[in-house]
Amino acid sequence: MKVLVNDAEINLAPGMTVRHALIGAGLMSEVEGGKKVFDEWGNEIGLDGALSENARIYLEGEKPA
Repeated sequence: MKVLVNDAEINLAPGMTVRHALIGAGLMSEVEGGKKVFDEWGNEIGLDGALSENARIYLEGEKPA
């Protein structure tokens, strides 16, 4: 399935989580450094959160205006 992390396309197997998407995007170190993850509506989401096809997630301060 395709998800977008900071608007970059990441392909994951169905059932993968927010954590897997961030690892695929190479951004886990930023989360471990204290940044939070948000969905496209600005809701904070956890690393174990489920993702669906075409989901959009953003690291704190990375969502375009």
